Amino acid sequence: MTDASPLSAEQIHERLAGRFRNLSFVPARAGVIASTIVPADQLVALCQMLRDDQALRFDYPADILGVDYLDYFEVVYQLRSFTHGHDVTIKCRTDREDAVLPSVTSIWPGADFQEREVFDMYGVTFTGHPNMTRILLWDEFEGYPLRKDFGIPAPMPAELELGVSYEH
Repeated sequence: MTDASPLSAEQIHERLAGRFRNLSFVPARAGVIASTIVPADQLVALCQMLRDDQALRFDYPADILGVDYLDYFEVVYQLRSFTHGHDVTIKCRTDREDAVLPSVTSIWPGADFQEREVFDMYGVTFTGHPNMTRILLWDEFEGYPLRKDFGIPAPMPAELELGVSYEH
């Protein structure tokens, strides 16, 4: 860690806004973590800057998760700089009907499993991902269980719905 004080979310946003257009800042308040919302077409370049800029050096994708707002999905990137001791939350939105975002695995290989989990649970596809396949559920599972419109009871594979036995 460096001797400099960690940057605040607002300071990080200001640094990013100097290079990227159409960013939105959501300030912290009760129950809300400060975050920067980035358009999908700028996500990879912004994450590259977060990792490579010497004043930022975000070297760890602590969490990548999905949120279903019914009208759209939001993928949340909670990033950490072990070098400087600061954290940032980046959010990127995608349409429900065409839920596609670029992968950040080329920047942080550790994003691999986390993007696959978002795909598995919400159906968000990450273009450029080296292995965009299910990670938690079986391949035959139908649907995405963390979507708010997911059917209850959960749909089962046809073999189970028809009562086919797998006993030997």
